[in-house]
Amino acid sequence: MSITLKGMTWSHPRGYDPMVAASRDWLTETGVSIAWDKRSLQDFESFPVEELARSYDLIVIDHPHVGQITGEGCLAPLDVPGREAAFAALADGSVGASSPSYNWQGRQWAFPIDAATQVLAYRPDRLAAPPTRWEEVLDLAKAGEVLLPLRPPHSLMCLFSLCGNLGRPCSVEKDWPFIDAGIGVEAIERIRELAALMDPACIEMDPIAVLDRMGAEGARHSLVPLVYGYVSYSLEGFRANRIAFADMPVAGADGPVGSALGGTGIAVSSFSTNREAAIDFAYWIAGGIVQAGRYWQSGGQPGHAAGWEDAGANAATLDFYRNTRRTLEGGWLRPRHDGYMPFQEAASQRINQAVTGHEPAAQAIADLNALFLKSFR
Repeated sequence: MSITLKGMTWSHPRGYDPMVAASRDWLTETGVSIAWDKRSLQDFESFPVEELARSYDLIVIDHPHVGQITGEGCLAPLDVPGREAAFAALADGSVGASSPSYNWQGRQWAFPIDAATQVLAYRPDRLAAPPTRWEEVLDLAKAGEVLLPLRPPHSLMCLFSLCGNLGRPCSVEKDWPFIDAGIGVEAIERIRELAALMDPACIEMDPIAVLDRMGAEGARHSLVPLVYGYVSYSLEGFRANRIAFADMPVAGADGPVGSALGGTGIAVSSFSTNREAAIDFAYWIAGGIVQAGRYWQSGGQPGHAAGWEDAGANAATLDFYRNTRRTLEGGWLRPRHDGYMPFQEAASQRINQAVTGHEPAAQAIADLNALFLKSFR
């Protein structure tokens, strides 16, 4: 009897095309077919995973959901008996904290298939080299060259990255203040200063929107200082202008560290009637052979080190992987507790209120600390 699985991923060539291409290979190899649907980036960041798990066998998720989905019991753990060697190989292939990010309460709820963190994007045809310091970013912003995605949750991601880079990462535990008062004020003021120099439309723009705008024919913007890396825009012909990526610009004293980790993982629904077949596919697509081959060759951004180190993948993407690896390895793992997802939305809105207004930044930080404390259930 033939098996057909249903999968849900996110609506961007980077998220959809490699899943379809890899699934064709899987069908040839195993006889198991997979039909993929996709949802918008905004839905991907906020849509209830439990609802998806009742309709799909395979779900592409991001790691901040793991506390909530563990409580809901809607995903099947992937660290299952009989697969110890394969599991260890996937863990060893993690770039940065990508693999640990899907581990919660001692179980593995997804495997990274896409690794990302906030890095710098720039137009190599307009800038001879990417800026390495935050002060250089401001100079370019004063010349009208800079965009920054501030649509929720990305304003919070920028705050996370700045706090981490300034040496005081935000807390992931309720026993400590969420944001150090002094560092938090400095981070808000830096975002506010930059926002005042940019197109006000940035407050409603996500990473895809700013990169599409910078990559469009006739675009005059040269730089996005903090944005989740999107390898698609480095590919020849993807947009009118190719975009290169580099390590995050440094505001602190410790190099490109503290960036808020992103990326996606492949998860299996606990409600699936073909759970073993779905788990087979999850192990396969997250493995080094696929990630360093079909996955990146079909427009994906690998979650396995074999893909990041592949010479062909770097040659095709303006050295995307080599030039952002330090930032990824120094990335910061954001909170994942049950209750974090609603906080992420509320905190982002509060940051945008502060960034576009004239209130003391200290008040916004106090409010964020209070919101975070209330987010623990």
